[in-house]
Amino acid sequence: MKVRVDDGKCCGAGTCVMLAPDVFDQRDEDGIVVLLDETPPERLHATVREAAGVCPAAAIELDENV
Repeated sequence: MKVRVDDGKCCGAGTCVMLAPDVFDQRDEDGIVVLLDETPPERLHATVREAAGVCPAAAIELDENV
């Protein structure tokens, strides 16, 4: 799995950080998403999928074919 984020779409809700803090963080100044791990280990894939699915701005993209 490869994760990409579009920080231009991000609204700073922070749901991704709450679900997968090893993969996502937020900038201190505005709460916009920061990608910590673009190729998370398999044990985190289900959680990362959930984070992408609940992102209110659809700012997280997943490539499952990597």
